[in-house]
Amino acid sequence: MTYLVAGLVLFLGLHSVRIFAEDWRTARIAQMGEGAWKGLYSVISFIGFALIVYGYGLSRQAPVDLWMPPLWTRHVTALLTLPVFILLAAAYVPGTIVKARLHHPMMLSVKLWAAAHLISNGRLDDVLLFGGFMLWAAFAFRAARQRDQKSGMTYHAVGWSRDFIAVPIGLATWVAFAFYLHGVLIGVRPFG
Repeated sequence: MTYLVAGLVLFLGLHSVRIFAEDWRTARIAQMGEGAWKGLYSVISFIGFALIVYGYGLSRQAPVDLWMPPLWTRHVTALLTLPVFILLAAAYVPGTIVKARLHHPMMLSVKLWAAAHLISNGRLDDVLLFGGFMLWAAFAFRAARQRDQKSGMTYHAVGWSRDFIAVPIGLATWVAFAFYLHGVLIGVRPFG
């Protein structure tokens, strides 16, 4: 549990700098240079992520059950992750209507991913992992929207053609992950 908490503190803490300390971040970038900041950010993020993965894996050896979700909730979670992958794809395909309307679909995808997993997982480490990411995504989305309003940032859509690219990419990625990669990488088969 210690590794998981340490990883969450490092990873989510670092990813929260723009939420809680935007001026401090700007000063560090000015002091260090953008390249050095990104390098340090990447190294700390990787260490935090590695600790999360390692700690979460260790927690499976001595799980602390808080509640026992019914088996059918696994299927609900798997289905709720379909829009997660579509939102994630829409975040990276430029000019989608989804991004123009939602502004930050990646953060919304993280929030939905975490909420979906809380439905079907009732262990303490699940609550820490998914609950932590859900809280982070909620605060990050709000902060990003406030930055957009402050700067006058707008997102423009090219048209539905870009969404017709993002949706199949998201769907194909979801199919690959739900039916194969989740089992290989995480050890749980959502539809197995």
